[in-house]
Amino acid sequence: MAPKYLAALADTAERVDACLALRSAVFRGAAGVSDRDRFDEVCEHMAIERVSDGRVVACFRFMSLERGAAVDRTYSAQFYELPGLRDFAAPMIEMGRFCVDPGVRDADVLRVAWGAMARIVEARGAGLLFGCSSFEGTDAQRYQDAFAMLRDRHIAPPRLLPRIKAPRVFEFARRLKRTADPKAAMRAMPPLLKTYLAMGGWVSDHAVVDRDLGTLHVFTGVEVGAIPPARRRSILAGT
Repeated sequence: MAPKYLAALADTAERVDACLALRSAVFRGAAGVSDRDRFDEVCEHMAIERVSDGRVVACFRFMSLERGAAVDRTYSAQFYELPGLRDFAAPMIEMGRFCVDPGVRDADVLRVAWGAMARIVEARGAGLLFGCSSFEGTDAQRYQDAFAMLRDRHIAPPRLLPRIKAPRVFEFARRLKRTADPKAAMRAMPPLLKTYLAMGGWVSDHAVVDRDLGTLHVFTGVEVGAIPPARRRSILAGT
């Protein structure tokens, strides 16, 4: 069966503009408000295009780092202190601004996007993939079960645990007392974060309140060597 979607590096101004247009619609939601920022000039951009008409239906940007010492120049470092990552010896990749056209409800889009990211990780020998995973809105009460599950099962190992840097945070690992309802937690968990967690990923012990984008986000990382082999093969295959 011919593929419905293809992943392509945005190596032309037209593709980059199409990615930015989608991002602006998803993250800004207002006509004429651009999502472009200073990181767009130093990142590479990946477009997921629908084969039938060439339309960009998903995109993300990524930054390759040769070693952890360069982590302070990443987008995530604006919000989190990352002392553990500074000592990370292997190459790393930061992925950000991952979004899907809300009018396209097809799981194949995510599979193609993650397959493309996995091949980049493999080709560049990255030992860590990381970024910020966002919850819609800034009301932490909406996500109590999700945060309780993250607290109980998915906090970063102490050697890599991000520290507080942003002025407004929700310290869910310290402040939240409730027991998670697993079904409610998974319903509230963002799709991007679910994928990270399925690969053995971990998160910060606090969420940043991002007033600019109107979100709550957690630092999210996955050590490539810890991804279960079967899961790694399936992601590489885009299935």
